Amino acid sequence: MTRMQEKYSSKVAPALQGRFKYGSPMAIPKVVKIVINMGVGDAIQDKKILDQAVDELASISGQHPAVTRARKSISNFKLREGMNIGCRVTLRGKRMYEFLDRLMNVALPRVRDFRGVSPKGFDGRGNYTLGIRDQLIFPEVNYNKVQKIKGMNVSIVTTAKTDEEGHELLAGMGMPFRKGAA
Repeated sequence: MTRMQEKYSSKVAPALQGRFKYGSPMAIPKVVKIVINMGVGDAIQDKKILDQAVDELASISGQHPAVTRARKSISNFKLREGMNIGCRVTLRGKRMYEFLDRLMNVALPRVRDFRGVSPKGFDGRGNYTLGIRDQLIFPEVNYNKVQKIKGMNVSIVTTAKTDEEGHELLAGMGMPFRKGAA
């Protein structure tokens, strides 16, 4: 059992049970999966950039990412339907908790002028999406091999029914939300 799983079962779940008065222990919100998406628009001109993004995302997540393709053609961007334009990975179980732990305790504090993540990233159903501007905040990425700084979106999918429940779940697990903006 990972550190995050133990924290959830020993501290976070009982706190949520006490605050929201769930009838069943199965109704207590939990994190289901984390989807990390890296859109690489520059892959249209240079295919090596996408290969590098795949390698970096694999080292960050510990799992091989799937390459995403363009759904439709956009002539202004010289983009054709079916071209490789990004990569994504879905984490569940132990890998998901390990990534969440590294994101909250190692990567986010390394962001320059970090004051916390925005509490406005919830979708109305308790899921949270966070944008990261550069991949170098993860210690797994080799700084010397990076040719171009790429950002990524991290979506944390929970079983929470409302944003308030989702916020309490993630805050209890250690997500550093910005104070006062909520």
